Amino acid sequence: MADKAAGGQEHESSFIDSVKEKVTEKFHGSGSSSSDSEGEGKGKLASKKDYPVPIKKKVQSLSWKEKPVHDLLGGGKPADILLWRDKKTSIGVLGVATLIWALFELIEYHLLSLLCHTLILVLGIHFLWSNTFNLFYRCPQFPEVAIDEDTALKIASVLRSEINKALEVLREIASGKDLKEFLAVIACLWIVSVAGNWCNLLTLVYICFVLLQMVPILYEKNKGQADVLLEKAEGELKKHFEVVSEKVLSKVPSRASREKKAT
Repeated sequence: MADKAAGGQEHESSFIDSVKEKVTEKFHGSGSSSSDSEGEGKGKLASKKDYPVPIKKKVQSLSWKEKPVHDLLGGGKPADILLWRDKKTSIGVLGVATLIWALFELIEYHLLSLLCHTLILVLGIHFLWSNTFNLFYRCPQFPEVAIDEDTALKIASVLRSEINKALEVLREIASGKDLKEFLAVIACLWIVSVAGNWCNLLTLVYICFVLLQMVPILYEKNKGQADVLLEKAEGELKKHFEVVSEKVLSKVPSRASREKKAT
């Protein structure tokens, strides 16, 4: 009996020891997993701190004075020509414009005569190319001149879109939403009409073209002084506009006041 009691006590003690071992294993395992998870969390936080998420900066819209002249002119080949960065092309364009103006204004050449003489020259070259030159040596075939359908459609679509944009701009100006813009357009049209009394259309177009060729490059070279003068002119125009708005425009009833009176 004593042996049985001793064996039972030993069995109970071994069972208790095994339970303790399992509990300690579970405890240490959970502790190591929690420490691993904490380590991973800290690693993630450290990685987030090391590699912060980039914040989108607000892009501030630059005024036209802060932009380069090349961007104000639209960029590309036309801006290079107007700023004389492609000197050969700029000289060629200005020379062709000067030649056309001299033909019609100085020599008093008429458009119908120019078209007829051009056609005579082209037909004569074609005749000599096809008949006379072949008697002496073989000439390549005269090149065919034709307008591609895709090119014609592209030109027509570009013209349509530009005309629609111009009509939309004119409609917005005529609506009177921006009174300053409306008065500025009226003043410009009046100045053009006065200039049209002094010279004909071709001379006026040629003067505008020459100014378009000269003013941008002069402004780019003397941008600082030009900006100061433009700021002074802008201030004077604002003063005159405030005087006109107080004396004249304030007395004109607006659309909102008319609607209130109607209701």
